[in-house]
Amino acid sequence: MSDNQNLLAEQRRALILDEVRRRGGVRVNELTRRLNVSDMTVRRDLDALARQGVVEKVHGGAVPVAEATAHEPGFEAKAALELSAKEDIARAAARMAARGSAIALAGGTTAYALAQALVDIPDLTVVTNSVRAADVFHTAQRTMTASGPAARPGAATVVLTGGVRTPSDTLVGPVADAAIRSLHFDVLFIGVHGISVEAGLSTPNLAEAETNRHFVRSARRVVVLADHTKWGTVGLSSFAALDEVDALVTDAGLPDRARAEIAERLPQLVVAGPGGEGADIPPGAH
Repeated sequence: MSDNQNLLAEQRRALILDEVRRRGGVRVNELTRRLNVSDMTVRRDLDALARQGVVEKVHGGAVPVAEATAHEPGFEAKAALELSAKEDIARAAARMAARGSAIALAGGTTAYALAQALVDIPDLTVVTNSVRAADVFHTAQRTMTASGPAARPGAATVVLTGGVRTPSDTLVGPVADAAIRSLHFDVLFIGVHGISVEAGLSTPNLAEAETNRHFVRSARRVVVLADHTKWGTVGLSSFAALDEVDALVTDAGLPDRARAEIAERLPQLVVAGPGGEGADIPPGAH
């Protein structure tokens, strides 16, 4: 299957998921008419969405998965979802990190992908509460040491906050909060469990929500990393409103209607990967 066909499938499934969440359920025959595809194509799309755990198939259609707002999947479970989208988002976000800047990198699998894209940017100071992200920088520096010089010129200075470890390998709680409160960042890159107009940025972990609030308050610029499946999802605790966000980096699977809603509320929307080309979409462009 060609890349264009893959992209069309991803966009189609994003539209289906948006309909399921907005309407509380969809029927196969409705989707075939709306999307102008075959019954078999719609059923394959619903199978794919069901495997991702975002819809539940029922007779003749699908409904949203009734996931508890406090449920927090582990890092490995989340890392297996939307891999290509996360890599596209990471590459686009890395272009927003200036040489010599002080950045904050919050936890999550998309932030982990971003860490891998940041290792070649010189002279960064990176403060993170992600054990996985810190390991990325540590491994890169250790590999460089083993192959030659004791320290790579311009290698990042990495500070791990400390704190209590969550299922997503993120450090939270009073220790992390105190460290973050005392610092000031040029830019914060932060992943989310969910993002919506009503709830803003949210997470199922109460302690993580508090730590994220401190990250947001300590940054001059807040950049959210969220693939299209996060739109419309709401976790137990909101930690920032959309008007506190300076930019959203997402993937081309985000439906046009959602793009329009976001572009009306945020100064910058970056759509990464095939179909987006990392393009900035200014407010009111839709």
